[in-house]
Amino acid sequence: MNIEKIKTLGELKKSGYVRKTVKEEIRENLIKRLQNKETTFPGIVGYEDSVIPDTERALLSRHNILFLGLRGQAKTRMARQMVSLLDEYIPVVAGSEVNDDPLHPISKFAKDLIAEKGEATPINWLHRDERYGEKLATPDVSVADLIGDIDPIKAANLRLNFADERVIHFGIIPKSNRGIFVINEIPDLQARIQVSLFNILEEGDIQIRGFKLRMPLDILFVFTANPEDYTNRGAIVTPLKDRIESQILTHYPKNIDQALAITEQEADVLEDQKAKVKVSDLVKRLIEQVAFEARSSEFVDKKSGVSARLTIAAFENAISAAERRAIINKEKETQVWMSDLVGIIPSITGKIELVYEGEQEGPYQVAFNLLEKSFRAQFVNYFPNPEQLKKRKAGEAKEENPFKPITNWFDKGNQLNLFFNTKDDDKIQHLYKVDGLHALIKKYFKHANEKETALLMEFVLHGLASYSMISKKIVEGKIEFKDLIGSMVNLGSGTYSTDQDFDNDDFS
Repeated sequence: MNIEKIKTLGELKKSGYVRKTVKEEIRENLIKRLQNKETTFPGIVGYEDSVIPDTERALLSRHNILFLGLRGQAKTRMARQMVSLLDEYIPVVAGSEVNDDPLHPISKFAKDLIAEKGEATPINWLHRDERYGEKLATPDVSVADLIGDIDPIKAANLRLNFADERVIHFGIIPKSNRGIFVINEIPDLQARIQVSLFNILEEGDIQIRGFKLRMPLDILFVFTANPEDYTNRGAIVTPLKDRIESQILTHYPKNIDQALAITEQEADVLEDQKAKVKVSDLVKRLIEQVAFEARSSEFVDKKSGVSARLTIAAFENAISAAERRAIINKEKETQVWMSDLVGIIPSITGKIELVYEGEQEGPYQVAFNLLEKSFRAQFVNYFPNPEQLKKRKAGEAKEENPFKPITNWFDKGNQLNLFFNTKDDDKIQHLYKVDGLHALIKKYFKHANEKETALLMEFVLHGLASYSMISKKIVEGKIEFKDLIGSMVNLGSGTYSTDQDFDNDDFS
């Protein structure tokens, strides 16, 4: 259909245009995508076998949808992507506030215009990107915002009395007619406002003050909600919830690989940063592990959830920490070292809600705790489990403890200070001072290059500290690694120490 040539109602009728509802449009276009084995929701990772099939079934059933899940679970993104399932263009009566269908007008304005001009009624073509409305539910949202109200200025300008339908100022929902309308965090909406919605869902009618309007709106409604809100801030009133045909539960990534793919896709890293800073797979996994540890931490409020935005922001901060160091040292390129991960702490503290015990512990201490647990969890994926070496029973074949030369070096009173702004070459030289550290890496990673080897050497120190085999303290500008017993005797004040602030149970 050549829409450029169709500018009047008469031309539209001659073209053979067939009217469809929004839900019929989406259903037909979704069927085509499924038949052609096309991706229905591109860029949505981890929902392939859960949320996406549920959503496709709901759309095929022409249902309104409620996405129920914790923050950062792509609920709004799923809704926004539904726009791509709409027809590219639809005809509307020119000048209509509510996108009247020329073949099925619902507003007084459109009906009067068609009655006056007939086949010559002018029409416009509306692109699908303009058929999406979204509103964040807040306690101050009113019925007038969503549905509409009497506009005294319009009445005065048009010299109409308040009984005339033309004095109505339509809200955002009628203006989203023939499109998709999303209300985020629906439980935050006052109950009386929610009540004004369920007549629209049931009958398609809107009610504004004393007007007897019957405007069967053609809208796909998508609501989002956080389960926490049902107890903390409000609830979806039962009559409204009953009229939302499909409730779909969302979830966080189920494994590290899915989480990695999301962060890789969403992180906003500049090209010059990518050229200057290399990030190993190990570092990426450590960052993702932080979120998994946070979601199971006794200090973090599980009802609030831990958004995927935590690891996205942390990844960006880790790169920036390495970039800053390279700029200071005038290095052309570098990599993200383990010590750079201290720079992700602000990304953690701002993205987690703490329970009472967490508040007592303090947000920074909890963040460091989560980072240590991340080291501990990932360490056993690369090296033998220190706990199993400790728990060997008498009479069992004694496997050589590969970490013994390293811990022995610290037990002799040696210590290693790794400054945050050290040049890469200087850091590597410092790491080589620790007896047995380089040999350990070459035993398990024979083909690692110099930078990879050095990164793994640093990782071993953080890993051993997380298992309380050596001591780690973060003091101003550096990380100190010492023997465990000596550091317990000489505890400093105002510093972070794995042995000072956490016992072994904290890491189990």
